[in-house]
Amino acid sequence: MKLAITGLANSGKTTLFNALTGQNIEATLYATTSGDPHVGVVKVPDERVVRLSQIYEPRKTTFATVEYIDYIGIAQGDQDQNRLVFDLMKGADALVCVIRAFNDDSVVHPNGNIDPQRDLRAMESELILSDLELIEKRLDRMAEGQQKKGKKPDEGEKRTLEKCREYLENEIPLRNIELGIEEARYIRHLQFISILPMIVVLNISEDHLAGSSAEKLIEVLKDTISHYPLKEQLTFVPLSGKIEMEISQLDDPESEEFLKDLGITEPARNRLIHESYKLLGLISFLTVGEDEVRAWTISSGTEAHKAAGKIHSDIERGFIRAEVVSYSDLIELGSMTEVKQKGLSRLEGKNYIVRDGDIINFRFNV
Repeated sequence: MKLAITGLANSGKTTLFNALTGQNIEATLYATTSGDPHVGVVKVPDERVVRLSQIYEPRKTTFATVEYIDYIGIAQGDQDQNRLVFDLMKGADALVCVIRAFNDDSVVHPNGNIDPQRDLRAMESELILSDLELIEKRLDRMAEGQQKKGKKPDEGEKRTLEKCREYLENEIPLRNIELGIEEARYIRHLQFISILPMIVVLNISEDHLAGSSAEKLIEVLKDTISHYPLKEQLTFVPLSGKIEMEISQLDDPESEEFLKDLGITEPARNRLIHESYKLLGLISFLTVGEDEVRAWTISSGTEAHKAAGKIHSDIERGFIRAEVVSYSDLIELGSMTEVKQKGLSRLEGKNYIVRDGDIINFRFNV
């Protein structure tokens, strides 16, 4: 899973990146307009992997991972600059949009003052403008092709583009509209940026951690998207990037004590990953053995043979059966032998829908 961290300049993107990855990239006090993206890979916390490794004592333990990429800030009204940034984000699975809600006189806000609702509107506007420009260029090319070469445009694609343009002109990002399977196929090659699911990180100050201040700010931000037809493709996470970065630099015992003192149930790294999985509809299945215990990330609703392909294309191609055991059954009974003796191991066919936490051994022949 690849998540692109974005936001207006000086919203705390790099601070959040440091908090998530444990890195220590310098965060500038003034807006920057150039620089390479920062990349960090983080293990997905999964107690099931830890517990299974204790049971099997494998040579290797492999957690699922998330790749975070921190880009330079979005400059409101600078379409040329922003287009370069958005083009780099198009391989991402989702956006993490950082909205500033903290006061710090030493960190200049590009718009002069703190206003989360205004900044969220500004970010959405820049995403929308980028996609509108892409649609206009594509429709112009289709029209030119018909005029100069007599090439008839694909009517399905044209209708879909016009539908998307109408929503964008009404300030609705493409992630929040309903597209049919064929419509999605028509525009997939254009890699629109506003179609990506988005987590809005409300970057608050430490004094907003306690009480209802953060929740009130979230409710204000939700008013910004009240006209969206589909709202489930966007979610909100309040956190203090500065505090979370400090936590990420501590050892586990120290960080746990710090979290407890602040009344935070879990670090930002864990919360954001959980929200990402929920937003993208992702689950994990597990493979176990003396060689390796491993978590594999798939989309909810994935059939067994497609899940097998996540491990290797040969396993999908030669799929015979999936031997499936529930994680909870294995933990309760203590060993795979006991699970099988109780008749709780089952053989499933290629169309079996894999469940979160399934422990699977794929039988195949190629």
